[in-house]
Amino acid sequence: MPNSVHCQTTMKSFIPLALLLTSVHVTTAGSAAHRCFCQVTGTLDDCACDVETIDRFNNKEIFPKLQKLLSSDYFRFYKVNLNNPCPFWTDHSQCGLKYCAVKPCTLVMLLDVDYFPPQYSEAASQDIEECEKAEKLGAVNGSLSDETRQALQEWKKHDDESDRFCMLDDEDSPKSQYVDLLLNPERFTGYKGPEAWRIWNSIYEENCFKPYSVKRPLNPLASNSGLCVEKRAFFRLISGLHASINIHLSARYLLDENWFEMKWGHNVSEFQLRFDKELTEGEGPKRLRNLYFLYLIELRALAKILPYFERPAFHLYTGQHTQDNENKKLLLELLHVAKSFPLHFDETALFAGNNKEAMKLKEDFKLTFKNISRIMDCVECFKCRLWGKLQTQGLGSALKILFSERQIDAMPNTSNTNPSFQLSRQEIVSLFNAFGRISTSVRELENFRSLLSNLKQ
Repeated sequence: MPNSVHCQTTMKSFIPLALLLTSVHVTTAGSAAHRCFCQVTGTLDDCACDVETIDRFNNKEIFPKLQKLLSSDYFRFYKVNLNNPCPFWTDHSQCGLKYCAVKPCTLVMLLDVDYFPPQYSEAASQDIEECEKAEKLGAVNGSLSDETRQALQEWKKHDDESDRFCMLDDEDSPKSQYVDLLLNPERFTGYKGPEAWRIWNSIYEENCFKPYSVKRPLNPLASNSGLCVEKRAFFRLISGLHASINIHLSARYLLDENWFEMKWGHNVSEFQLRFDKELTEGEGPKRLRNLYFLYLIELRALAKILPYFERPAFHLYTGQHTQDNENKKLLLELLHVAKSFPLHFDETALFAGNNKEAMKLKEDFKLTFKNISRIMDCVECFKCRLWGKLQTQGLGSALKILFSERQIDAMPNTSNTNPSFQLSRQEIVSLFNAFGRISTSVRELENFRSLLSNLKQ
């Protein structure tokens, strides 16, 4: 996903990153931590839960088990098509075409830098260096051993023999490839600026159910926005996803690079740019609260889906019988822990209404979510596109679960009858990896709280 400044409610809050990087001043320890986390405490809106309870539960109970599960073979390989063209903008002034990610580098590199006056030569050299760096950091490592490729084919054969709830475009496309997520961690890639901002602006402005009768852009969380609670909640989910992505790029930032190694670590200034109350016109803490809202939604989905994975007929199939059984045992242990959370989000309040209204809302969510998924094909950084697609699909799978409570409850315990609810391997992998990203973000907030509190003037 793009490493853009989080433009949640107003376009004027977007400030060029380079300008901000030159203007940030480290403040005293207390004020720095206070300005980012001043409102990230206590009870969350529309929820019976508080931030502190989520922090303790995630960091001690969920995070360690989830990280162990995600390192297993079943969850580390994700099939994705990174070559879809952008379906929304094709003009050459916009960087949304399939080859646009490398076009700026190609054009500059074709120029003879030595031909230009010194001041232009130096600027061109800097542009080349920045572009090459962004292209290198944003590249996807697609290397897989022959043994792994053969195993993945066997997994697909096993899955194709099962009943499917739906077919996913990336699964069937001949251009899709399996990617090892452990070789492609979500972190800073250098993808930023107007192109990255345009992705998020498209998501916020064209989706999130913003009524056309209201002047745009608007704040969907405002009481006079004309949006029902369900549609405001959808906006908060997207905002929370955006916040999580920004936390990851701040926590795994390229601090230094030389011939021998790249040094990755926490960039406190980058975190402040995105979440400091003053630098974000008061929006930063709200974005972090939306992250916790997203966490509760996905945690609730995991608790609700427990019966699906408890069926004897379900297997985390990789062809390694002993390891597959161990992974299912770990999965069920994680889901039971998720179910034990004392203050779960009440989805009945979110999806209230009669059956007709509920079905209409479900269709609205599906159509809007499909549109957001297509916007991911406009992300120029392949690694950003990879994680954007995965997390979008993961959140979609969580919503699918919450909308399907009756079908899940009606599932048989035997393998002789077709289940009334089905998740593909792709949906399962994206569901848990997406929650893994959110869980890691909540864990990283503890690190940033500590780093901000220890800042010296």
